[in-house]
Amino acid sequence: MATGADQAVGLGLVGFSLFLFTYYTVWVIVLPFVDSDHVIHSYFLPREYSVILPGVAALILLLCVGTFIGVVTWKNRTPKKVD
Repeated sequence: MATGADQAVGLGLVGFSLFLFTYYTVWVIVLPFVDSDHVIHSYFLPREYSVILPGVAALILLLCVGTFIGVVTWKNRTPKKVD
């Protein structure tokens, strides 16, 4: 059974993910159709970052996954027996 703290952390992560998804969707899909002098543009980064930031996030994710796999593989290796 999940404790109250686990549920609170899970709810926080779901809320953060929902916010991030909504922000990115508006930034990439809706904003190009809004006039460039509209006030809503001041809440978003320039469009170039809409490609750069997910790319950097993907590289960091791959680096973390690769490091994790390397550490687990290194710790689980069996030493060679010397006869």
